Amino acid sequence: MTVRTCAAAAAILASAGCGASSPDSRTTEAKNLPPINAQASSLKAGFGTMDRLAEAAKREGELNVIALPREWANYGEIIDTFADKYGIKVNELEPGASSKRELDAAAQLKPDVFDLTMDMAVSGADRFARYKVQGWQDLPDHVKDPSGAWYAAYGGYMSIGYDPRKVKPPASFADLLKPGYQVALDGDPLRSAAAFGGVMAASMRSGVPQPEQGVALFAKLKQAGQLTDLAKANVVVAWDHLNAARSAHQADAWKVTIPRDSALGAYHVQAINKAAPHPATARLWQEFLFSDEGQNLLQKGYTRPARGEAMLMKGTLDAEQAAKLPKAPGPPVLMTIPQADAAKAYLRKEWAKSVG
Repeated sequence: MTVRTCAAAAAILASAGCGASSPDSRTTEAKNLPPINAQASSLKAGFGTMDRLAEAAKREGELNVIALPREWANYGEIIDTFADKYGIKVNELEPGASSKRELDAAAQLKPDVFDLTMDMAVSGADRFARYKVQGWQDLPDHVKDPSGAWYAAYGGYMSIGYDPRKVKPPASFADLLKPGYQVALDGDPLRSAAAFGGVMAASMRSGVPQPEQGVALFAKLKQAGQLTDLAKANVVVAWDHLNAARSAHQADAWKVTIPRDSALGAYHVQAINKAAPHPATARLWQEFLFSDEGQNLLQKGYTRPARGEAMLMKGTLDAEQAAKLPKAPGPPVLMTIPQADAAKAYLRKEWAKSVG
């Protein structure tokens, strides 16, 4: 260490100098830290340091997650990395559960944390413990609850995945009505958030969702014999991270596009169960997900990390992986809760009789 570096370090570390801190200084530091409070609303208030949070979590020893398929958003690697890093067993409950099922089953299954669509997070906010991660200020205000009940971890755009060997690149959802396209949604829009998002993306007009337009398009596809299931489709309407992950493994056989006039986006948000069996570990999980490491691991699953813009400015975003994401035509259009509620009501009334 040079004299100049040592002087700078001394200015930061005060009396610690350029060597390690003395036992006395460490003892003093420990005395100044707050008592461990696993129910605290922030790292500073409940633990003081990440080391103390990790120690409290290790004493609990386990974490219960729910509705996290290992192939979704790179959660398999994320779970394994967290478990290895902290020596904590992760119990993966009902990986295929919907956001609604997560909340409905919480009393029985006792998850520590939730990964939810934003509408379900808003409706279930009274069930969540308040906790603000260290990266709280990096999260856009419109994707977090001011009290810390829930906060977005990652998002994506609704997209069109297609087989370039069989069809031409579609420029819009209307193009799917042309001969040759065999189209599938990622599930039933009355039950699946992804499929519902597909119908809503097809419904967009000048940045505004118009559910009747979306239902009408899929009704026409059905009438033309072009609406099919996933196994037979050469086009799949799904979140861009799912289509991008497929494209990464089948580069010549699968491409993905986000139509310029239908930039519908959505976020998945995180929350801590107020009745979490492992409250410290739940908080450690959130700190991990929202750390630079966790956000880059989510991006490795082709999602768009919620702290991405701030990380890009700080130089901590994995730029190589970011370049692999499908090109977005602009900022995402996010449906409001009233818009989503109205659209769901319309689909409940019209989908079965128009599309079946």
